[in-house]
Amino acid sequence: MIGGKAVSETEKKRTTVDIYGQQYVIVGTESVGHVRLVASMVDDKMREISSKNPSLDTTKLAVLTAVNAVNDYLKIKDRLERLEKELKE
Repeated sequence: MIGGKAVSETEKKRTTVDIYGQQYVIVGTESVGHVRLVASMVDDKMREISSKNPSLDTTKLAVLTAVNAVNDYLKIKDRLERLEKELKE
């Protein structure tokens, strides 16, 4: 208990992370470790894309990083759906 209130899994936490040289405060219910892992992966992807396209400004770099992340997500989601369908057969 904190201040007389039970701490629940849904209480929001504030985590400060560094992504591409900028600090961000992420507020959410995920664990600090999870938020730091996500931020680290975003930072790694931004640096990877930047190394291949050094003339990109930060905004374009961020958009390309988001496009890459959503592309990866959709591929994984499609694979999961196919596997779930196979299991039902």
